Amino acid sequence: MNSIDSLCINSLRVVGAEMITKAKSGHPGIVLGAAPIVHTLFTRHININAQDDKWYNRDRFILSAGHGSTLLYMMLHLSGVSLTMDDLKNLRQKDSMTPGHPEYRHTKGVEISTGPLGQGIASAVGFAIAESYLAAKFNQPGLSVIDNNTFVLCGDGDLQEGIAMEAMSLAGHLGLNKLIILHDSNDIQLDGEVSFATSDNLKAKFEAMGFNYIKVEDGNDIDSVDEAISTAKNSSDKPTFIEIKTIIGYGAPNSGESSIHGKPMSQDDIKELRKNLEYNYPELEFANEVKEFYKKNVTERGISACNEWNHLLRTYEKKYPEEYAELMKFVYDDFEIDSVDDIPTWKVGEAESTRKEMGKILDWLSTKLPNIMGGSADLTASTMVKGADGIYGKDNPLGRNIKFGVREHAMAAITNGITLYGGMRGFCAGFFVFSDYLKPAVRLAAIMGLPSVFLFSHDTVCVGEDGPTHQPVEQLTMFRSMPNTNVIRPADAKEMTGAMLHAFKKDNTYPTVITSSRQGLPNLEETSAEGVSKGAYVAYKAAKDSKYAFVTCGSELSLCLEVAKKLKADGINVDVISMPSIYLFEKQSDEYKKSILKDSQKRMAVEMGSSLGWYKYASYVKGIDTFGKSMPISKIFDEYGFTVDEIYNEFKENLM
Repeated sequence: MNSIDSLCINSLRVVGAEMITKAKSGHPGIVLGAAPIVHTLFTRHININAQDDKWYNRDRFILSAGHGSTLLYMMLHLSGVSLTMDDLKNLRQKDSMTPGHPEYRHTKGVEISTGPLGQGIASAVGFAIAESYLAAKFNQPGLSVIDNNTFVLCGDGDLQEGIAMEAMSLAGHLGLNKLIILHDSNDIQLDGEVSFATSDNLKAKFEAMGFNYIKVEDGNDIDSVDEAISTAKNSSDKPTFIEIKTIIGYGAPNSGESSIHGKPMSQDDIKELRKNLEYNYPELEFANEVKEFYKKNVTERGISACNEWNHLLRTYEKKYPEEYAELMKFVYDDFEIDSVDDIPTWKVGEAESTRKEMGKILDWLSTKLPNIMGGSADLTASTMVKGADGIYGKDNPLGRNIKFGVREHAMAAITNGITLYGGMRGFCAGFFVFSDYLKPAVRLAAIMGLPSVFLFSHDTVCVGEDGPTHQPVEQLTMFRSMPNTNVIRPADAKEMTGAMLHAFKKDNTYPTVITSSRQGLPNLEETSAEGVSKGAYVAYKAAKDSKYAFVTCGSELSLCLEVAKKLKADGINVDVISMPSIYLFEKQSDEYKKSILKDSQKRMAVEMGSSLGWYKYASYVKGIDTFGKSMPISKIFDEYGFTVDEIYNEFKENLM
């Protein structure tokens, strides 16, 4: 290691520790231990453009160990991408640009929100899938316009999360050779030694998963780190896992101990750190030599790489004008549907499950939107959800149907990664009850404002014989309570059409969860595809001055329509409000909301799931607040009281 590299690394260590001490909060252990890894990656390998943090062919850096955000913020500052020195000094403070964990859309240059361990690794697999698909689609001999790496920095904790193992298993299977995982392997975690919790043979484990495995014995030996990354970049058929042995809290008085993981250092400890590193520069400042080194080796090198790419792109445009025009639609995320004239339609009265309708509409959407890609968690035959153009893999990188296997959590995070890459839109599917396994990734999509799409079938206890383990009850309430998440539960093909078109709109800044039925449902005269975009609408108007209304959605809409018409025959006027999306309804004007939910009406909500969320819209709720039972679907409606006669009687008993 030459003197300037040593100065840069020690600057990162000291300034990072001082930032955390000033904030009185943070994680100095990874900053002190992993500084050489990040320094080597940024100054010798990663291509980013300080003038354009969204340059399409940039390398992506994913800080899966999000508690090491201080390292990332210093890199963004020194690389000229974003963040002033004042921003660094304001680490973890209210309204700062340097929050405790990296936040996508908040801090320029941050590729993904991380913090929950394992999510970064799993989402990185999605980035790598998107890159490989686009490279196969657009690259021509001598003109590799899509050619970037996805680098991940992870810690021991990341590798103990199940989501990481799910994702890495799939990455190895798919041969994602542009995925490079850098493991800050320091043998310490918050509760003590890693050996207290695991004794995995990482080399055997990851080679068995289909990864190249490289070990760097000394993380301070940046030439060895450099060589390992270079070897990984030249891999032709496998992702690479680089285990780099480091010392947590290197240079601190308590280096090598778990106490340095997440506790700010005292001022006395900072003095000891400076002494141990022979570092004498002013507090919370980078030496000019460090700034110049990063300017030359990160900023200028990255801008040069971008300029070379732009030159390559001009040549590509001349030789392949049609391909160039389509590539630009990906670059600028410029796909939208011009016409729905040939979209699948269903006749009124024709009965079909909304899962089948969802699948057919998705197949149609895939012909219109070449940027959508996804699949199911080993459930294509049940969810009816698959991508187009065959199964994605090493032999068919142009396939858009991802066989995720039974890996729900990783599937959702990978979907986020595909969407985060830029210009692509990821979707995935599973049984609704197993959304519990992937909820954290949907939550991150909501936090990041990602338009990822999550499609779930078998949305009520009408799953039937499979019983309570497979019958969702509380899941709709769970997702509806999640901020910035659009949950849509369509009642028939028209509403499903509206839901799917809305989910894949170009400018959405939220994830969409769409649920569908196992059982066949009638296609109704009263429904509206356009009404879905407003969240709720009056599907049946019994009379101009109806004193009552049902509020419902999904499979219960047709039931409520039957009950309302029976009540009408008795001279009781009850409107029926279809509310497939509470989220979209709440976005409407007060005037519109009051026109749907009239103050003068008494309302009864009806849904085959938890009653909890409906009391805002109705004084009486017919729901299911117990777990389900195994029985044929024909018995379920009587068991839980979702029949015309039962709803009719409950309405009269409780609202009149």
